[in-house]
Amino acid sequence: MPADLVHLVRHGEVHNPDRILYGRLEGFGLSELGHRMAAIAAESLQGRPVTSLVASPLQRTQESAAPWAARFGLDVRLDERLIEPHNRFEGTNVRRGLRDPRNWPYLVGPWRPTWGEAFTSIRRRMMAAVAQAYADSDGGEAVLVTHQLPIWMVARTVARKPLAHDPRSRRCSLSSITTLAWRDGAFVEVDYQEPAAELLAQSIDLGAV
Repeated sequence: MPADLVHLVRHGEVHNPDRILYGRLEGFGLSELGHRMAAIAAESLQGRPVTSLVASPLQRTQESAAPWAARFGLDVRLDERLIEPHNRFEGTNVRRGLRDPRNWPYLVGPWRPTWGEAFTSIRRRMMAAVAQAYADSDGGEAVLVTHQLPIWMVARTVARKPLAHDPRSRRCSLSSITTLAWRDGAFVEVDYQEPAAELLAQSIDLGAV
């Protein structure tokens, strides 16, 4: 029996005092605030029949998945398809990098985008991961812990909106939960929550690219 719902959960705040774009770089785990955010997100679905838990292989998502594993008694399955997209600006402060003429050739196609993994590629792998989590769950609800842009690509896909967008317009805050259901032969979004909303004002690193 497939899952009743699939929840896409964004990781909590990352410890990033230098405010660099960390992307897929190693060594970037959650801040103390980020751990609190992740715990609140897991607590928000207490009492729900969460039967499977999948996470991106990066440190921040595995740490964000830990409260879910403890609360619902689940093992975390890692799925490379949930990973943060590759970005040419990894390891740099983006605002300073954008002023460097050597980086300007990477900015010519924001609708693709030219600085990293194509939106269509992110959509393809994310929708495949969502479909597998839905099909492999023994009923109940599946939780996928991943990153902002991958979640936003899914949200725009199921809403039948163009993938190209202004990054400032993404509705996917830290430790937010975007919920999908399978209806009439397609995934649709049925809910969006920000369980850690009260902590967002304290966050230093929003981790978005």
